[in-house]
Amino acid sequence: MTQGDWRERAATVFECEKRPANGGRGMVVTNHPLASAAGAEMLAAGGNAVDAAISALFTLTVVEPMMVGILGGGLAHIRLADGSHRIVDGLPRAPAAARPDCYRPISDTLPDYLDVEGRENTLGAKAVAAPGALLGWCEALERFGTLPLADVIEPAIRHASRGFRATPFLVECITDTAADLALDPEMAKLYLPGGTPLKAGDRLVQGDYAETLRAVAQEGPGLLHGGALGRATADYFARAGGFLGFEDLTDYRTIERAVVRGTYRGFEIVGPPPPSSGGVHVIQMLNILEGYDIAQLGFGSPATLHLIAEALKIAFADRKAVTGDPDFVRAPVDRLIDKAYAAERRAEIDPHRAKIWGAGVAPVESANTTHITVADAAGNIVASTQTINSVFGARIIVPGTGMVANNHMHLFDPHPGHAASIAPKKRVTTSMSPVMALKDGEPAYALGLPGGLRIFGSAMQALLNLIDHGMALQEAVEAPRLWTQGHTVEVESGFPESVRAGLRDCGHDCVVLPHVASGMNAIRFEADGSMTGAACWRADGTPVGVGGGLARAGVRFWPDRAKV
Repeated sequence: MTQGDWRERAATVFECEKRPANGGRGMVVTNHPLASAAGAEMLAAGGNAVDAAISALFTLTVVEPMMVGILGGGLAHIRLADGSHRIVDGLPRAPAAARPDCYRPISDTLPDYLDVEGRENTLGAKAVAAPGALLGWCEALERFGTLPLADVIEPAIRHASRGFRATPFLVECITDTAADLALDPEMAKLYLPGGTPLKAGDRLVQGDYAETLRAVAQEGPGLLHGGALGRATADYFARAGGFLGFEDLTDYRTIERAVVRGTYRGFEIVGPPPPSSGGVHVIQMLNILEGYDIAQLGFGSPATLHLIAEALKIAFADRKAVTGDPDFVRAPVDRLIDKAYAAERRAEIDPHRAKIWGAGVAPVESANTTHITVADAAGNIVASTQTINSVFGARIIVPGTGMVANNHMHLFDPHPGHAASIAPKKRVTTSMSPVMALKDGEPAYALGLPGGLRIFGSAMQALLNLIDHGMALQEAVEAPRLWTQGHTVEVESGFPESVRAGLRDCGHDCVVLPHVASGMNAIRFEADGSMTGAACWRADGTPVGVGGGLARAGVRFWPDRAKV
């Protein structure tokens, strides 16, 4: 099949399963319709994009509890109406009691490299890192929002206390983890009533968590970071044999970081810096691929996918070598995002054959997360990725609070001596990629997704879909993906067998999966000020656009003249 045939056939490789939304006054895209509605409620009440984003995130802790919680962490990429960008880093940190050798790894090679004896870094109290989500959300609201904390939390409290109907997606997550959830009485009580998983349509009420949220609404994040809730949480983990202590909660601080910037075919790409690998390696891979005519090669062709796979392997080799918490690891960011370095690496790519790649620089994660993308009419934009890491985190709830604990310790390298190895108070390295693309200095796209190690490669492919292949936003987020970090190449089943055969002919060991990473959501900004929002089929994503507005000035009620 010729390259031209591939371009003509691209539109028939897949069909979109969802529809986009449009709005002129705001857009909220999250991975649950009730969270999107909560954000839209804030915009309708006169709030801005930050108010809407924080309200949506609190609501997601209720309706998407397997993915996100106030005992988790993440990154927020905020662009304010004045055009400034900032990253609010609320990523979890290793507790002060954690050490490089606190676990016993079971393997020195992929795919079991991060796993340890007894699953101690995945399941239970020893898997829990110091959280930053609650503090990060509240600080962002205080600095950049306009509404009080009690107002933005109210939808979450409402859905926790009254309950909501479980979606098939939530039920599937419960069913897949039921054996672990059954080990914790609090988890079992909520998600395995009578010993069996909830069914789709069952009402889930979280009374304890509603009370916790009410207390946070009144007292703020200090309730956890130094207050009574924090003391109760630390005492529980001490009894359970975990590393997390009260001082880990009182000492935690968020960090505002400067974004990293690159260019791709006339677009400026803006994303998060280390300890996120997202922005750096998205730009690095785009720099490598800019040397090829991706549009001519065509979407979904073996030639295009081979180049994407090789770029991913290069990025992951460099990520393992140098990407980590900048307080502990000096990553050569300028070198990684330099186009000259990309040209050096590109020259080593065989366009017809897969290679094994090592790092080209030297020093100087789980697929279950959530993401929101929000914008308002004034020009404020929030792209935020937040997580408790694995599905249901460490699969324990702090008794009496309804709070699901994270298992972010699984994101550290359990082998001492590496960039991502464990150290006291070290932040986790993450693949989160809340990115924005600008054209002539103005926002063109904002997007992100859950998916652990698969996030930044998926975000990069969405940008290729938009910029090179000219896809509509809905097409770009739903298009089939691939992923590799150097061993097998994961290929979504949306690619036909002929494509997979072409990759195997290049020497790639392919495995077919129903999906790579999870539910992407995105916003496209139009020149007339309108917005399009899109969410993909890989989660319960729902875009809600806000249109209309207030009455025209001077309009007033005219009484019935017959009664005058």
